[in-house]
Amino acid sequence: MQTEIMKSTRAPGMRLLLALCVSIALAGCAVGPDYRRPDAPHAQEYASTPQPETTVSASVHGGEAQHLVKSMDIPGQWWTLFRSPSLNALIDDALAHNADVEAAKAALQVAWENAYAQRGAYFPSVGAGINPTRQDIATALASPAASNASLYSLTTAQVSVSYAPDIWGGTRRQVESSVAQANAQRFELEATYLTLTSNLVNAAIEEASLRAQIDATGRIVDAQTGILDTLRRQQALGDAAEAAVAAQVTVLEQSRATLPPLQKQLSQQRDLLAALTGRMPDDTIDARFVLDDLKLPVDLPLSLPARLVEQRPDVRAADEQWHAASAAIGVAIADRLPNVQIDATLGSAAEKASSLFTAGTGFWSLGANLTQPLYDGGALKHKQRAAEAGYRQAAAQYRGTVIAAVQNVADVLHAIRSDAEALVAAERAERAAARSLDIARRQLDLGDISQSVMLSAELAWQQTNIALVQARAARFTDTAALFQALGGGWWNRHDA
Repeated sequence: MQTEIMKSTRAPGMRLLLALCVSIALAGCAVGPDYRRPDAPHAQEYASTPQPETTVSASVHGGEAQHLVKSMDIPGQWWTLFRSPSLNALIDDALAHNADVEAAKAALQVAWENAYAQRGAYFPSVGAGINPTRQDIATALASPAASNASLYSLTTAQVSVSYAPDIWGGTRRQVESSVAQANAQRFELEATYLTLTSNLVNAAIEEASLRAQIDATGRIVDAQTGILDTLRRQQALGDAAEAAVAAQVTVLEQSRATLPPLQKQLSQQRDLLAALTGRMPDDTIDARFVLDDLKLPVDLPLSLPARLVEQRPDVRAADEQWHAASAAIGVAIADRLPNVQIDATLGSAAEKASSLFTAGTGFWSLGANLTQPLYDGGALKHKQRAAEAGYRQAAAQYRGTVIAAVQNVADVLHAIRSDAEALVAAERAERAAARSLDIARRQLDLGDISQSVMLSAELAWQQTNIALVQARAARFTDTAALFQALGGGWWNRHDA
């Protein structure tokens, strides 16, 4: 009997509340613009004139011809194409310990937790409470319900439900904005991955280039030291002038002077590698990189601009930021419209806790609160205008990001073709300078040329030797830059 009384007490109110909430929610609409992803660029090429799909080749390590393949996908671990186990291990270590990656992962979690929290507004807020009290009131105010006693106890237990129907879709737009921001943060994380891996590859290539330049300079110094020793012996025999010896000393010291800057840059590259892997500069990195240990990929992917906007993390992040800005307009509009708050309470009150939920102790209430902003000094109007301006800003930033991305790829393609030709020229120049130096040395031994002519040949060979090393390194750097410009293949990474 008691159960039937409680059911009859609460059922009408709860059914009414549920029916009202469902009907309002179903009838609701989402104000503000519906976001539609922008159309992909219509460009089919990265240059106004047709460009060759195969580069020239040189007969040195790293001088292989490279082929641009439009149907080729990008592997998620694109750096493995350089066939360097040391580089692969270093990047794995960096991805596990780099502070920027850890911060980006945490930022992504923050964004998603905020989005999940925002989704909570879809549902009613339910709370429960129990309030035991003992009161002593004036005798004249003694309640008949309390047996006319001025001192009595009262225990109240209740469940409260509060719900704000999303009539205008403001909550949906807020959730839409939060999810878009979380997606943008996801692509920011991918951009962090791409930047880190690209920086590591470039740092390894730069280290290899510096080591090669240091080795080449060391060989040049050794050769010039040998020439100086020969001249000094000849001077002792009276066959060489003091001026020739002094000139050779000058050339030798000039060559030696180029070593400290190269060694400084090498040390700085090692410090950079340590920092990228989450280490302090005094921590040891076992990996040592030389150009001959790196393999130049001969097949390179080439994505058209329409596909590029899907691959670039920065473009995808800008797209999601634009989406979030679009949803923010709907939030601002909804804030200016009437809102309904529905509150319901169901409970029981009795002098003794043991009497709770017995016949005659139940109560319930159901109410609605309709509010409409009337005057706020223009605050809500200007917030809407700010949201609309933010939308235009995000749209412009997206267009700028797309243009920069396409330009980035175009520039890298120019570099790949031009630097391949530059390597061919550098190889020819080094060979010509080496032949010229060999001829000059023989002619000097025969007395056909002066010492200054031979020294000029030495300097020319030294410069072309270093230029050849730099040209070889540029081929590797350009290749890494292309993978970075095309998005780095994050969509093929198992943990993306």
